[in-house]
Amino acid sequence: MWKPGIWELVIILVIVLLIFGVGRLGQLGRDLGTGIREFRKGITGDDEPKGKAKEESKEEEA
Repeated sequence: MWKPGIWELVIILVIVLLIFGVGRLGQLGRDLGTGIREFRKGITGDDEPKGKAKEESKEEEA
Protein backbone atom coordinates (compact mmCIF):
# COMPACT_ATOMS: atom_id res chain seq x y z
CA MET A 1 0.00 0.00 0.00
CA TRP A 2 1.19 3.51 -0.79
CA LYS A 3 2.46 5.64 2.09
CA PRO A 4 2.84 9.34 1.41
CA GLY A 5 6.27 10.78 2.09
CA ILE A 6 7.04 14.23 3.46
CA TRP A 7 7.13 15.86 0.01
CA GLU A 8 3.78 14.40 -1.00
CA LEU A 9 2.22 15.72 2.21
CA VAL A 10 3.72 19.17 1.62
CA ILE A 11 2.33 19.26 -1.92
CA ILE A 12 -1.12 18.19 -0.71
CA LEU A 13 -1.06 20.85 2.01
CA VAL A 14 -0.08 23.57 -0.50
CA ILE A 15 -2.90 22.53 -2.84
CA VAL A 16 -5.42 22.58 0.01
CA LEU A 17 -4.20 26.02 1.09
CA LEU A 18 -4.55 27.33 -2.47
CA ILE A 19 -8.08 25.95 -2.79
CA PHE A 20 -9.51 26.95 0.59
CA GLY A 21 -7.22 29.72 1.85
CA VAL A 22 -5.83 30.10 5.35
CA GLY A 23 -8.97 31.58 6.96
CA ARG A 24 -11.30 28.97 5.54
CA LEU A 25 -8.90 26.18 6.50
CA GLY A 26 -9.02 27.27 10.15
CA GLN A 27 -12.80 27.33 10.05
CA LEU A 28 -12.87 23.85 8.50
CA GLY A 29 -10.66 22.54 11.31
CA ARG A 30 -12.88 24.14 13.94
CA ASP A 31 -16.01 22.70 12.33
CA LEU A 32 -14.42 19.27 12.12
CA GLY A 33 -13.53 19.38 15.83
CA THR A 34 -17.06 20.43 16.73
CA GLY A 35 -18.47 17.62 14.61
CA ILE A 36 -16.26 15.03 16.27
CA ARG A 37 -17.23 16.35 19.71
CA GLU A 38 -20.94 16.17 18.84
CA PHE A 39 -20.51 12.66 17.44
CA ARG A 40 -18.84 11.45 20.65
CA LYS A 41 -21.58 13.08 22.70
CA GLY A 42 -24.21 11.30 20.60
CA ILE A 43 -22.49 7.95 20.93
CA THR A 44 -22.17 8.11 24.72
CA GLY A 45 -25.57 9.71 25.20
CA ASP A 46 -24.18 12.36 27.55
CA ASP A 47 -25.53 15.89 27.39
CA GLU A 48 -22.35 17.34 28.90
CA PRO A 49 -18.77 16.13 29.18
CA LYS A 50 -18.10 14.43 32.52
CA GLY A 51 -15.52 17.03 33.56
CA LYS A 52 -17.97 19.91 33.23
CA ALA A 53 -20.71 18.10 35.13
CA LYS A 54 -18.36 17.47 38.05
CA GLU A 55 -17.18 21.10 38.10
CA GLU A 56 -20.75 22.42 38.10
CA SER A 57 -21.80 20.11 40.93
CA LYS A 58 -18.82 21.35 43.01
CA GLU A 59 -19.82 24.98 42.36
CA GLU A 60 -23.40 24.31 43.46
CA GLU A 61 -22.23 22.75 46.73
CA ALA A 62 -20.10 25.77 47.64
